[in-house]
Amino acid sequence: MSAELTLGAEEELHLIDLESWKLSARAPQLLSRLPREHYSAEIQRTTVETNTAVVDTLGGLRDELVRLRRGLVEVAAEDGIGIAAVGTAPTAAFADFELTATGRYGRMQEQYRLLVDEQLICGLQVHVGVSNRDLAVQIMQRIAPDLPVLLALSASSPYWNEQDTGYSSIRSIIWQRWPSAGSTGYLASAAEYGDLVDDLISTGVIADAKMAYFDVRPSSHAPTLELRVCDATPIVDDAILIAGLFRAAVRAAEVDIAACRPFAPVPAPLHRASVWRAARGGLSGELLDHLRHPRPHPAREVVRSLVHRLRPQLEELGDWDEVQELSETALARGNSADRQRAAFAERGRLSDVVELVVAETHGPASGPAPAVPALRRYRARAGDEAVGPGLQPRAAYRDLVDHFRKQPPEQLAERVAARDAWVDARGLTFGVEGEQQRFHVDLVPRLISPHEWAALAEGLGQRARAVEAFLQDVYGEQRLLADGVLDRDLVEGSPGWRAEARRLPAGVVRAPVMGFDLVRNEFGGWRVLEDNLRNPSGAAYALAVRELLDAVVPELPRPDGLVDPRTALAALAATLRAGSPDGAVALLSSGPGSSAWFEHRVLAEQAGLLLCGADDLEVVDGRVRHRGSGGAVGCLYLRLDVELVDLVDADGRPVGAQLFETAVAGGVRLANAPGNGVADDKAMYCHVPELIAYYLGEHPTLESVPTYRTSDEAEYRIVLDRVGELVTKPVDGHGGLGVLIGPDAAASAVAERRAQIVADPAGWVAQEVVMLSSHPTLDDGSLEPRHVDLRAFVYLTGTGPGEQTLAGLALTRMAPEGSLVVNSSRGGGAKDTWIVAPGAGASDG
Repeated sequence: MSAELTLGAEEELHLIDLESWKLSARAPQLLSRLPREHYSAEIQRTTVETNTAVVDTLGGLRDELVRLRRGLVEVAAEDGIGIAAVGTAPTAAFADFELTATGRYGRMQEQYRLLVDEQLICGLQVHVGVSNRDLAVQIMQRIAPDLPVLLALSASSPYWNEQDTGYSSIRSIIWQRWPSAGSTGYLASAAEYGDLVDDLISTGVIADAKMAYFDVRPSSHAPTLELRVCDATPIVDDAILIAGLFRAAVRAAEVDIAACRPFAPVPAPLHRASVWRAARGGLSGELLDHLRHPRPHPAREVVRSLVHRLRPQLEELGDWDEVQELSETALARGNSADRQRAAFAERGRLSDVVELVVAETHGPASGPAPAVPALRRYRARAGDEAVGPGLQPRAAYRDLVDHFRKQPPEQLAERVAARDAWVDARGLTFGVEGEQQRFHVDLVPRLISPHEWAALAEGLGQRARAVEAFLQDVYGEQRLLADGVLDRDLVEGSPGWRAEARRLPAGVVRAPVMGFDLVRNEFGGWRVLEDNLRNPSGAAYALAVRELLDAVVPELPRPDGLVDPRTALAALAATLRAGSPDGAVALLSSGPGSSAWFEHRVLAEQAGLLLCGADDLEVVDGRVRHRGSGGAVGCLYLRLDVELVDLVDADGRPVGAQLFETAVAGGVRLANAPGNGVADDKAMYCHVPELIAYYLGEHPTLESVPTYRTSDEAEYRIVLDRVGELVTKPVDGHGGLGVLIGPDAAASAVAERRAQIVADPAGWVAQEVVMLSSHPTLDDGSLEPRHVDLRAFVYLTGTGPGEQTLAGLALTRMAPEGSLVVNSSRGGGAKDTWIVAPGAGASDG
């Protein structure tokens, strides 16, 4: 072998105060007590760099990394400091930057300003011996397509300035801003590389060859090829995996060069795109393949493809068995970004994340031992809420998972049979096309942590206030339309617009009961998928599902602080009574033929509401009265399948019109009034952030799913080109009807939907596909992942702060196997939602 193929590494390590879990700027003090040949300063005083000796084997490199970390840990411990080998320290903020006092670094800060001031980042550099500099330059051109895979394996920087960035490696994005970072473009020789560096120095853009921050480069100070694209990795074995793959890639390129095999250089924009994909999704998303015209594939497939493509070189170097095992371990437990997000999800504390990465950095080379046995047969995915990296049940779910996997099959079968018997005995059904069907309930509950519930309360309360303000305005003064925030045709042309609703009294809350459908993505972030203001159902099913679990599996281990969903009933009744004339609160239903009849019966019974149909009410002397008792009704909670003004009784009496006129005169309050459909129209959904800004002067704290309106000419063309990639929905659809998930649809269905959009552009919207989170579901005695969403409810008495309540119940809906559609009418089911009250789990950042 003409290349020496020796190994070495440089690690940049954050210094962490073990009491505050913040960065510590004590590098100068620590370095004064460490040998200079292996430890050195970096641009920030919160970082120390280690430099290994040159070794020949992966085992030797592992020993060096462990030795140098241990040496730094021992010295730092004297000052109450730990170390963290991650791209960014999760609790680091911009103000934490403190410049190392040298002339070189001072000049850099003066010249590059913000680029230097935000350099709170740490990387891993791996060196492979290549004695011939011309050979090194040729090799670095050929291995460029593999660098993004190595970045994805190393990704350890999801948090920046105390926030989740949505990236797995924000460090690499920050790093790419340097003028000499990224790809060099094609270079044929060492001379061309030298000319490029000299030209950069001559321009004054960089000061010296050390500032050639390319993703891979001939070292400026050693006869090696240096990999620079990777984040620092807290677990040493992840660095060893990267080093093994990098060395094998160098050897493979050398063999190809010796055999004069041609290659096509990766165009710089494609290389940048590939690096960006790796930084964005890490191992949880997609990576680009190795082909001339690259296409995205699941990251796991691309990693395995690289390992197997390099097998001849790995075997030649004696690294095959080790690298194969390390790669499968890395894919199973996820990269550091995955593990950090899993740690944050437990309690919403960034300090927990820092504690994790410090423990991994200080720990054994192979990483900490698993806390509990893995779920070996579980088909985990990145967005699973209960099973995390390494098929480990997340901390909040350990007792639950342990309970189910210890149950004998026959006992689980008994529980399933008891569940079905309970459902049938209680009449727990839902309507589909006029027929009542059994409501499917899974026995594995879903947990919502205190910090998540607190965030949802804030975000949904904000959304509810803005939507109610919109309803009162567009049926009142119409300031929003006068100010040009929305077009009049958009609002008054909506299928949910009811002109008669403008006659209702001003200042009365029109949607005191709101339902919101939420999803979590693969990174754990919540998104609002739909708003429901006409007949938001599901609350009674949430109550029933809890009763079912209490009856059928009473032995399930319950967490402390579990909220009783029955507390929502008093809040519902109080909300409906607020601002209503004296008299009873009645739930006006379309009757037993309604698809939500079960819900109507349960809510009326348990919240103390009067359950009425059209035949039960009459208007006497300007007041609504119950015909049976003669009692006055002060509030009508409308749960109708028709518009109120169209409601008639069995004799054809226009009861609905009479009730509406009474409401206009102030004789009764209508809860969830006519015309609310203008606000939960799916075409209006994408404008809710504007409503929040206009009415509240705030930024949304919960994001929406990117949504296209095909009535807009520009977006219409985008949607037509991408019907097969998007979720398309009818504007006035409900219950999952008419929803087409493009990537899962047949070509004929996509073509048909495209024709429907062409025929009626205003009748459709399209949304980007959100890969819903998954949750373990009991299926034939085993736990299997199913996609889930969440229906939550906000009770509203006004539009001011504090006039909204997030109900202490929620319905988790789950999709059938292989589907993203959770609606019961499409084969979905439900889970009990265990909300843990905020308090002990308050966020510290």
